[in-house]
Amino acid sequence: MSAASFDLLTTVESGGCSAKLAPGRLAAVLKGLRQPANPDLLVDITTHDDAGVYRLDAETALIQTVDFFPPVCADPREFGRIAAANALSDVYAMGGRVLTAMNIVGFPATRIPLEVLGEILAGGQEKVLEAGGLMVGGHTIDDWPPKYGLAVTGIVHPRRVITNAGLRPGLALILTKPLGTGTLVAGQRVGLAADADYRAALAVMQQLNRAGADVMQACDVKAGTDITGFGLLGHAMQMADASGVTLRLQAAQVPLLAGAHALAEAGCLPGAMFRNLDYVENKVRFAPGLDYSLKMLLLDPQTSGGLFFGVEPEQAQAALAGLCDAGYAASAIVGETVARTDYSIEVLR
Repeated sequence: MSAASFDLLTTVESGGCSAKLAPGRLAAVLKGLRQPANPDLLVDITTHDDAGVYRLDAETALIQTVDFFPPVCADPREFGRIAAANALSDVYAMGGRVLTAMNIVGFPATRIPLEVLGEILAGGQEKVLEAGGLMVGGHTIDDWPPKYGLAVTGIVHPRRVITNAGLRPGLALILTKPLGTGTLVAGQRVGLAADADYRAALAVMQQLNRAGADVMQACDVKAGTDITGFGLLGHAMQMADASGVTLRLQAAQVPLLAGAHALAEAGCLPGAMFRNLDYVENKVRFAPGLDYSLKMLLLDPQTSGGLFFGVEPEQAQAALAGLCDAGYAASAIVGETVARTDYSIEVLR
């Protein structure tokens, strides 16, 4: 069997960011961790940010992150690209640029042709080079199912760090990529997704958030994240709580991948959606009569999803124009921030 003929989706039930530990359980574990205060540790785990940030000097701070998961698609090279883009995104969500990356690999050498691993690594290398970074090594273990990702180091100016905790009332909220990757991957696995819709989802997952980070910095954005396994609502809730504000989202304005809503209507709902709902349901108020499938897509476990950030209203159109020019055609204003209410998020129809 060759690399070209091996289907990685046959090795998993939950791939990509759908394989994340349930956010509620993870939060319970992290709650018990404590570490000494350090004035140079600018961002740690307390605000559920995308990466850690450590100040080296007055001009430079290190961004450090790690991300890996089981296959999210059939083709090994595409899997490598998607996993790498997903890991690199954490640096971009903090407003930084990529310096180096290291491979993290779990691969069953006696059950899958080694050529498959070569293709996965080649895909990852492509994205690191596209990011302007260098691949400097890695670590590999024999494991089933296969897993791949990166440990990434980036840099940012200490006064230009973008975090979960920087929102304040009166900002416009922008999402740069459409939702629905988890639903379309699930639909592909059971033979319900249209091929064109599935291919479009793969293309979105392979798109770097590098240019989106440039737009955020150009618009002096202070608060942002990327949308991955906890869904739009899970990551938005973390931002709202870290910032002490409420996010008011317009569900009808949230961009969706073609075919995602139809699959949700057909009952193709990844299990991670329900774990995400358990995580947010006590802190989110849904408008009466909100379309159920749309509600669940707001909880879709994204893999290599878009950036989500707050921007001054007078900068919103310039941000959208910049994002569109950079290739994020689905970018949209999806809501606003308001003073804290009884809920972290209010979802309007």
